[in-house]
Amino acid sequence: MKKRLLYLVHRIPYPPNKGDKIRSFNMLKFLARDYDIHLGTFIDDPDDWQHVPALKAYCQSFFAAPLNPFKAKLKSLPALLGNTPLTLPYYRHAGLAAWVDGQRQQHAFDAVLVFSSAMAQYVQGEPWSKLRRVIDFVDVDSDKWCQYADSLSGPKRWIYRREGRTLLEYERAVATDFDASVFVSQHEADMFKSLAPEAASRVGYFNNGVDTDYFAPQVEGQPHDNPYPRDAKAVVFTGAMDYWANVDAVSWFAEAIFPRLRQRQPQARFYIVGSRPGRQVQQLGNREGVTVTGAVTDIRPYLAHARAAVAPLRLARGVQNKVLEAMAMARPVVATPQALDGLEAQIGTEVLQADNAAAFADELDHLLQNDQDDSIGQAARARVQASYSWQHNLTRLQGLLQGSA
Repeated sequence: MKKRLLYLVHRIPYPPNKGDKIRSFNMLKFLARDYDIHLGTFIDDPDDWQHVPALKAYCQSFFAAPLNPFKAKLKSLPALLGNTPLTLPYYRHAGLAAWVDGQRQQHAFDAVLVFSSAMAQYVQGEPWSKLRRVIDFVDVDSDKWCQYADSLSGPKRWIYRREGRTLLEYERAVATDFDASVFVSQHEADMFKSLAPEAASRVGYFNNGVDTDYFAPQVEGQPHDNPYPRDAKAVVFTGAMDYWANVDAVSWFAEAIFPRLRQRQPQARFYIVGSRPGRQVQQLGNREGVTVTGAVTDIRPYLAHARAAVAPLRLARGVQNKVLEAMAMARPVVATPQALDGLEAQIGTEVLQADNAAAFADELDHLLQNDQDDSIGQAARARVQASYSWQHNLTRLQGLLQGSA
């Protein structure tokens, strides 16, 4: 007989097409083998309602609350008058709270799993204290808000810095209250231990994973169709293009790095591949050699036929799925130190690091000049196969839920 698990996620964990969804969905799929899962979540993109039937196949029961980002921001504003992080009222929903409480009264849960700090508010207090509760913070979100604040000025800087401070206080309280807390990498876990020493003994991590059968250089022995012009030396960035850190990354690359590369490699082309590009990203497509694709049905051909993948992130937390997927496709990756944060890979042989625009252009120039040398790409795929298997990494999560890890 399967055990019962209450699983709360801040964004619908399907389809697995962006960082947090990839992690939360693979957790769901893995745990569904041994648990009857009761899933509560939010849907902040109207297009995602069509995926509810596919997601229900993994669940014993399911509740999705609609989330309108604009209305949620307005609802959060009164929190500025106190010491509550804006994140909590943003994700507060009476219907979801009633569903969660009803599930507690109806089922004898063996464990509770929370994905992201915002969802912990639904399972706090005396009624939940006797249940084993595990939270996947993923990243140290409070530190991410502080990073954002450093790039801003005026009132926004104050608001973001306040959010970083108040959210850290909440994260510490949750970590102390819950039985176990996990992060996406040892680096993130160690950072949080230093910020919340009172909860350090309950803090751990498990790495993200990659489906290396899906993200493979070839499918059933046949190469992916090439989406690029025949003579293009394509450099690609993949990711959701409505995410601030990704917008900053591609803007910096297109404006500060790519022109340097084009001076030495006139056939170089920069492809920005990802859904929901806003005006700032779309305007980059007006630059010579830059293409903004918008959403594509399959990113693998864009990775398979690129000379290199780039991750020029200046604002980042945790291991980047975009980096792992490109490595799994045996593509050389050039990335900033921030984008390689927590990654278990050898710099220089399995992945390439660039600290500034000039170094980034130099690394790419070398790759484009020596495009027949695939040693870095092959080493990258071998690293992913060895260290980033979902099956292996999620075994630790299962042990935490059972109290055996």
